[in-house]
Amino acid sequence: MPETNVDSLVASHDPTHPANLICELCRLFYNNGWVTGTGGGISIREGDLIYIAPSGVQKERMVPDNMFVMDLATKEYLRVPKSLKPSACTPLFLAAYTIRNAGACIHTHSQNAVVVSLLYDKVFTIANIEQIKALPKIVEPGYLGFFDTLTIPIIENTAHEEDLKDSLEQAITDYPSATAVLVRRHGIYVWGETVWKAKVYNEAIDYLLELAVKMRQLGIQPDGAIGSERNTRLV
Repeated sequence: MPETNVDSLVASHDPTHPANLICELCRLFYNNGWVTGTGGGISIREGDLIYIAPSGVQKERMVPDNMFVMDLATKEYLRVPKSLKPSACTPLFLAAYTIRNAGACIHTHSQNAVVVSLLYDKVFTIANIEQIKALPKIVEPGYLGFFDTLTIPIIENTAHEEDLKDSLEQAITDYPSATAVLVRRHGIYVWGETVWKAKVYNEAIDYLLELAVKMRQLGIQPDGAIGSERNTRLV
C-alpha cells in the first residue's frame, strides 16, 4: 500500500475531531481494561470520511498522525500513515456503516464479553434491569424499557479478524434490533448513530454483561422474570 500522508485530514486543535477522539477513547478503553496492547479498535464516521485506528499501535499511545482515512463511497484510502498497517477490523467497521448507517463502531476485548460468549449459545439475553434503558430499539423510535429484553447475537471466532465479516454481516441482518455482536472467545463489536452514542451503548452493554456473569454465579437467570431470584438458594 502506498504511503500517502494527507495531514490536513487528521491535524486539528478541535478535541472533537475524529482523529483526536479516537486517541482519547483508545486511552479510555485501555484504562478500563477493555483493550490491551495493540488489540481492539475504533472507527468514527464523519460524512463520507471514515477514520480508523491502525494496527500495531498500543492503544494508550495512539496519536492522530497514526490514523487511516477512507472514503466510504469508494472504499479507497485517502490517507495512509507511514509504516503502519490498516486495522484488520476495517471490514467489520464497514459492515456497521453500510448496513446500519452507523456513525461509529467500537471493538473491544472486554473480559465480560468473552466470558458471556462462553456461557451462552447463539444469543445473549438479559431483562428487567435498569441499565437496559440506555440501549435503542433501532427497529422503532425510542429506547428499550425496564421490562424489555436485550438480545445480542453471538458469532463464532475465526483465525483472522477480517474473516468474521460474513458472519457479522449475517448477524446484523438477522437481528435488526441489535446494536452489538459478540464474538465467541474474542470480544464484542458495538456501533451507534454517533461516536457518543456508540460509547454509551458500549458502556451500558459491558455493565450488563458483567452483571449477567455475576447473576449466573449466584444461580440467577439474567433474563428471568422479576421475583424469580427469590427462589434461588445461595450456597
